[in-house]
Amino acid sequence: MSETSGPTITGVHHLSFTVTDLERSLDWYQSLFGAERVDYKFAHLHRESTGYGILLVTPVSGVVIGLHTNTGNRHEGFDEARTGLDHISLQVGSRADLEAWSTWLDELGIEHTPIRDQTEPFVYSTVVFRDPDDIQLEFVAVG
Repeated sequence: MSETSGPTITGVHHLSFTVTDLERSLDWYQSLFGAERVDYKFAHLHRESTGYGILLVTPVSGVVIGLHTNTGNRHEGFDEARTGLDHISLQVGSRADLEAWSTWLDELGIEHTPIRDQTEPFVYSTVVFRDPDDIQLEFVAVG
């Protein structure tokens, strides 16, 4: 480990979201990613009395998505203008993969932006959409 660069990360292991309707969100994420539900409810670490989560594992990438119910949830929609998460961007292999995702979103009836091609600060293309709780998700192809 270099003193100037610090330790490194090797990738994303999991994403976790608190949702208003756990079953609805589990169904939505399973449909979108073809994810497999792990048959296990786990309590919130060090806050066991506040609720629990259920995991989904995405095929190929192995990224885990944790969806949580919480006793403090006021069932309001997500707002990226508040402190905390703004959005999640998931990288895909190419613009052709991005086109395939756009078609898949159409087939699932998930509203999304058209593919946007950008050149600054580098060349990339994106498709933006939202989950049932209005959490913004994005697919991005770089290059």
